[in-house]
Amino acid sequence: MSTPFTVTVFCGSAPGFDPVYVQTAAHVGSVIGERGMHLVYGGGHVGLMGTTANGALTAGGTVTGVIPRALQSREAMHDHLTELIVVDTMHERKTIMSERADAFLALPGGPGTLEELTEQWTWAQLGIHEKPCGVLNVDGYYDPFIALVQNMRDRGFTHRRYTDMLVIGDDIDDVLDRLQAYEPPTRVYQSPGAEMSSSGLPGIRP
Repeated sequence: MSTPFTVTVFCGSAPGFDPVYVQTAAHVGSVIGERGMHLVYGGGHVGLMGTTANGALTAGGTVTGVIPRALQSREAMHDHLTELIVVDTMHERKTIMSERADAFLALPGGPGTLEELTEQWTWAQLGIHEKPCGVLNVDGYYDPFIALVQNMRDRGFTHRRYTDMLVIGDDIDDVLDRLQAYEPPTRVYQSPGAEMSSSGLPGIRP
């Protein structure tokens, strides 16, 4: 039996003020479950995290939660998952979520969500892995982040090949299709920083 495509979802432990965030998280979980994909997430029962997990479970999907002991009570650990992994540190949590993933997907969330997304995107740029990083831009939530990424590129702090790695969209079916079809860019010998330093001469834009 083939291993299901596994999506590690990063999202808020809060629900946000607009009901569209919770509605979208439930839909994302449902679509992941209906597609026969496996969901890996942070293990909480509250906010968008719990909503996404419940959506996948209700749709017949399988869900792995990974949660540090220190957050078991603070994030109201989900007790009805397919698999729950309790770890000692945030670093262990992120390592397991990374290793289990075939792709990463960010829904709206706070600084933790942003940190998890950008860490995996950075690792992809450095060649630590070749997994795609997706962003579901719910109701324009990630517009400022997208503008920042473009600004990094336009001001010479990253290459277009790395900004183009990000799979961004507002339709979950389209984003999941693109994550599954993703092909990493051709690897270059230089690190992203060294590459930009050697090509970032006055008048030259990569």
